[in-house]
Amino acid sequence: MYYLYILLCKNNKLYTGIAKDPEERFLLHQQNKGAKFTQKNKPIKIVYTEKCNTLSEAGKREAQIKKWDRKKKEDLINGVVSDD
Repeated sequence: MYYLYILLCKNNKLYTGIAKDPEERFLLHQQNKGAKFTQKNKPIKIVYTEKCNTLSEAGKREAQIKKWDRKKKEDLINGVVSDD
């Protein structure tokens, strides 16, 4: 089982990633052991998680969401939009 997750960062930017354990990965991001993006944009909380059955499925979903504009990501976080 893998999870797609979205983090809210201090500067109000959003970061999208995948992990087996999003809480553990979040802690690594906070300790500067995560992505370069989160080293420069400190994460403050997990705002969205979504279960994926395989790493491949999670990677495809991550790529899809990373293409979205901020509004659509916020809609997903708020439960307004889903897959498209």
